[in-house]
Formats: sequence, C-alpha cells, structure tokens
Amino acid sequence: MGAVCDVYDAITSNRPYKKAWNPAESLARMAQWTGHFDTQIFHAFVRSVGIYPLGSLVRLESGRLGVVIDQHPEKLTEPLVRVFFSAKAKMPIQQLDLDLSRRNANDRIVGREDPAQWGFNNLDDFWR
Repeated sequence: MGAVCDVYDAITSNRPYKKAWNPAESLARMAQWTGHFDTQIFHAFVRSVGIYPLGSLVRLESGRLGVVIDQHPEKLTEPLVRVFFSAKAKMPIQQLDLDLSRRNANDRIVGREDPAQWGFNNLDDFWR
C-alpha cells in the first residue's frame, strides 16, 4: 500500500522537474503498469480514492464540465460533481452540486478533461 500511495502522490504533485498529472489520468496510467503493484492493493486504493478522484475535471453528457467534490462509497462512477462551466458555450455557468448517484440526476460522466487545455488553473478552489 505504501508503494501505491507514494507513486500516486509523486505523479499527482508538481515537482521541479515535471508538472503534476491529474488524479484520474494518474490512476489510469498506474493501472496500465502491469506487475508494478499488487493488484488487490491497487484495487483497494482505487476504491478508496474513486474512479474519478477528488479534484478531477469531468465532462458530463449534458455538455457541462464539473469538478469531483465527493465520492459515493458504493457507486464509484457516480460521484458528487460541482458543475460550473458549459463546454458547448465555452463559458461559466451558475455552480451546481450534482449527485450523480441519485436517480433524478439526469446526467452522467462521459469522460475526463485536462484542466490545462481549458485554462483552469484553480480547480482546487472548487473542492477544498
């Protein structure tokens, strides 16, 4: 578990020699490193931080962008998301906390987004 946590922390942190990877992309890359981690421990870690870790920028089916602000312990693909931007209109919208695990959510995550490509430098302000 220590190795998984150490690597995750290293790749999701800014270093003098490299820029941090976003949390969701980091988990995806770590999952591809066959034999690097004990499979059961890595899966337990993913269940702990979620498929879309806190602070991940996600695109919703509705065309809105949001930041993951909390996890659902049993529904890892349906976190609580703070929606704040329209990808279609390319402009901010009124912030809304959307619990994707609720039946009436009427939206779902269709992918992860790179905050740098959208010019978002302060995503931590949305979930901390």
